[in-house]
Amino acid sequence: MTTCPRKDFRKALLLAASAALVATTLTATALPAAAAAGAGAGAGADTSTGTGTGTDATAPQLTWRPCAVPDGPAGQECADLPVPLDYARPQGPSLRVAVTRLRSDRPAARRGTLVVLPGGPGGSGVQRLTKKGAALRRELGGAYDLVAFDPRGVGGSTTASCDLTPEDRYLTNLRSWPDADGGIDADLARARRIAEACDRAGGAVLRSFTTANQVRDMDRLRQALGERKLSAWGTSYGSYVTAVYAQKFPHRTDRLVLDSTGDPDPERVARGWLANMAQGADDRFPDFAAWAAHPDRDGDGLRLAARPEEVRPLVLALAATLDRAPKESTTPGTPLTGNGLRQVLQNALYGDAFFPALARLVQAAQDPARPVVLPPELAQPMRNEDAALTVAVICNDVDWGERSAAGYRRAVAADRSAHPLTAGMPVNVTPCAFWKDEPAERPTRITSAGPSDILMVQSRRDPATPYAGALKMRAALGDRARLVSVGQGGHGMYLTNGNACGDRAVTAFLTTGTRPDLDTDCPG
Repeated sequence: MTTCPRKDFRKALLLAASAALVATTLTATALPAAAAAGAGAGAGADTSTGTGTGTDATAPQLTWRPCAVPDGPAGQECADLPVPLDYARPQGPSLRVAVTRLRSDRPAARRGTLVVLPGGPGGSGVQRLTKKGAALRRELGGAYDLVAFDPRGVGGSTTASCDLTPEDRYLTNLRSWPDADGGIDADLARARRIAEACDRAGGAVLRSFTTANQVRDMDRLRQALGERKLSAWGTSYGSYVTAVYAQKFPHRTDRLVLDSTGDPDPERVARGWLANMAQGADDRFPDFAAWAAHPDRDGDGLRLAARPEEVRPLVLALAATLDRAPKESTTPGTPLTGNGLRQVLQNALYGDAFFPALARLVQAAQDPARPVVLPPELAQPMRNEDAALTVAVICNDVDWGERSAAGYRRAVAADRSAHPLTAGMPVNVTPCAFWKDEPAERPTRITSAGPSDILMVQSRRDPATPYAGALKMRAALGDRARLVSVGQGGHGMYLTNGNACGDRAVTAFLTTGTRPDLDTDCPG
């Protein structure tokens, strides 16, 4: 979901679609009434609100401090934004949202503020801007101050914990991979256990982790920045947040980019996103198969088969072998299982840069004399705060409906048969099936009502947000949007897995406002 070097990208993948970093605490003090109500946009001077548009001085205040890191962009600043725990009680307790910015390095070219929204739920906006800020500056020529924030529950913002055991915080358990024989009894018990733990330990803070509140926090940030309108680049889950912002605050939007977008169906939301990943893996796997069978792999010792059509049965057979006999790894007590291999495969499909690591793991798993080194997402449990956020947003956003244990078993069996690469995981039970609290509000329905200021960019072979789902977002937006379809695989297109054609289209839109007259294609 996010776009960053290998180590950071893999951490982001822990948190993608269904995953981020430092615990903070709930602030017990009340916000000033005018600031909490969020009326108007922030005023004036750089020392407080940043951009000086001369609007309402009652907006929340930001106190910027230097926070540049080695290998990060120069001049990066950070601040803390107070937001209401509950927007229905604006004078009640507040939370902290960590904010970062890179000022335009060409003030004469500056036209506004671009908010960078990461994937997830669980991606860190602060980390994403740290990794992508220099490239964005070069690409956009100083047209924007670049701003990002850690959503509540993530990184430097206020977090919560479900106080889960380490076993329940491994990614292959949080993702509800069925047993080797397709059984889900352990998943049903774990899902119930996690839901009950979150109900006991999470409290009001955990219940506040919703898309709707992230959107409200984003508009509160707009006020604090002193901007009448915002531009945004949202990737994966961040593109959904951006679309909801455009629906809730259409008069506050400037130029919006939706990068790698899922089906916005308000009856399903994340439940639909997870289910669609089965088709996404099928759409994307041929790219890995072609790469792994290419003669060029002989040169780096990573060729898995003589022909692309041999790679899929090889991987499926290896996963089945590991189901029966997991292979010991260099992490004591944590072998490589069939589900572990399937999870690494799913992660690797996000970008071609991860194909070599997957091929090496496949080779090591096949060779009795070769040690298996697990990637971080398998070798250790997630932090309690990260696991809580991963579960909370998707369960708080929408009622997952009634389905019996027998119903889940039937769904998993059918999905395993239709999509063996994902082995039934995308439709398996999650803690949301046992969530104690009803959603506080219904998810937003995305419609064609609003300004025509959206550009979508989408891979035709996206493993996480398949192209078919993006077309449903495109249809929902109507004439508000244009779609640039990129004829290659991967998740996250702009300045990441995309190509020069797609990148040019996004850059032109953000810098000049120019979009294609009609939906268009960029060949791979």
